[in-house]
Amino acid sequence: MIQQIISNSYKNAKRISIDCDSKLIFFSDCHRGNNSYTDDFSHNGNIYFHALRTYYENEYTYIELGDGIELWENHDFKEIFEAHQNVFMLLREFHLKNRLHIIWGNHDMILRKDKKAQKLLGSYFDRITSTTKDLLSGLTLDEGIILEVEGFKRNILLIHGHQADFFNYILWKWSRFLVRILWKPLQILGIKDPTSPAKNFKELLRVERKLKKWILANNNQMVIAGHTHRPRFPNPNELPYFNDGSCVHPRSITGIEIVNLEISLIKWHTISHKDGTLQIVKTVLEGPRDIAEYLA
Repeated sequence: MIQQIISNSYKNAKRISIDCDSKLIFFSDCHRGNNSYTDDFSHNGNIYFHALRTYYENEYTYIELGDGIELWENHDFKEIFEAHQNVFMLLREFHLKNRLHIIWGNHDMILRKDKKAQKLLGSYFDRITSTTKDLLSGLTLDEGIILEVEGFKRNILLIHGHQADFFNYILWKWSRFLVRILWKPLQILGIKDPTSPAKNFKELLRVERKLKKWILANNNQMVIAGHTHRPRFPNPNELPYFNDGSCVHPRSITGIEIVNLEISLIKWHTISHKDGTLQIVKTVLEGPRDIAEYLA
């Protein structure tokens, strides 16, 4: 069943063409919440905003690989929007430039329905002017995206990755119920959700094995995913499974860039100087490697 689910995601994926002039940044698993004690994104909010603003100013296309909005722990999107309005307004700037694509994951799976996505994300209420204004009007969220690379017959599949996770794809409503009722309150005590690959190493390995099994069965199809929160950057002689990590690492966020048809795993984090000031910087963790090494 899992293998068929991933195949369906590939079959139904939206297609985007890229070439040597394309500049792409992938982040996932932001889990933007309402700035409460359970909002893991709030710790890295400034790092994320600075990084995304830098990519916007340098004319990158932003592709979010799922779980951007924490809609399992939170019922009210308005609270999330008010907590991170600066981020959503920046996403709007990307959208207005046609440089925004968003994939839905398990924690924002309700956004797979266009009507629901437009109800939550299409507009917002401006308290200053007491009027309703456009936010991400017309944006359609996708389950998968295929990057068609100029000059290559093979392509790159972008998914969140929960397609390889039975509990968080097929039984996602039950999983959401447990998170809201059980694991969210226990989070105060430091008890982690055992069904989450990001918090259960055995589950993480299980999800990765299923993704790699599908890649191997499909002629080493290159895949970039999220979901597990574990960054992955294979060598060209390994299965081409990439993972951009997450935006809720301790004091850092990780992502994947594609520039000049070269792929890199990057980290944005803070460093402290002797004068006591803090600076947000980018570090290249892996790469850059020529995409041709994975698509040939």
